[in-house]
Amino acid sequence: MTLSYFITGTDTGVGKTLVSCALLRSLARRHGRAVGMKPVAAGADTAPDGRLVNEDVSALRAAGNVVVPAELDNPYVLAEPVSPHIAARLAGQRIDPALIEQRYRQLATLADAVVVEGAGGFCVPLNDTETSADLAQRLGLPVVLVVGLRLGCLNHALLTQEAILARGLRLAGWVANRIDPAMASAADNLDTLRARLAAPMLADVPWMAQPDAAAIDIRLPDPATQAEGGPR
Repeated sequence: MTLSYFITGTDTGVGKTLVSCALLRSLARRHGRAVGMKPVAAGADTAPDGRLVNEDVSALRAAGNVVVPAELDNPYVLAEPVSPHIAARLAGQRIDPALIEQRYRQLATLADAVVVEGAGGFCVPLNDTETSADLAQRLGLPVVLVVGLRLGCLNHALLTQEAILARGLRLAGWVANRIDPAMASAADNLDTLRARLAAPMLADVPWMAQPDAAAIDIRLPDPATQAEGGPR
């Protein structure tokens, strides 16, 4: 069975890609073939050959050790750095979670471990009716929550946990990412998160002027939290 996790965050810009890359590197060392997936990437540059290139997707590919067709590890790459449903509308597209699930299933046959990085926060819209939370529920994977330590993170983390558990998903673990080096009472906030999040802390990522996934010591979630992904 392929070992897979869905990575979400308390908000956009909290370090999901950094944590996903660290987890990928750890999985590759311990489980062999590891590949990242960014189902929807909003915000991309145009390469000389006309392809859209997203930096998060490039980072995931560099952290994994399996080369796959782009349509499998990044089904949707959109030019505008806005909410996925808006970026897709501007590009004349509609994001289809069923297609993403199909691509994930194909990807999972090519690797021993897959890290799926969601877009934005857990409930960000993907189209007019479905959200990233709907995608996570469709895939049925254990969830790793990245908490960006800054003012407001307690509310965001606890609400996200509620949303994850309400959909019948497992919260496999969480990562504290110190994105605000001047945050007041950071230690007290961390203690509160430890007490109130119903999963182990997998890493406490220090503030880094130049974020480096290779420098993160991340604990792998307990394999007992792994579940067969599937529609629910």
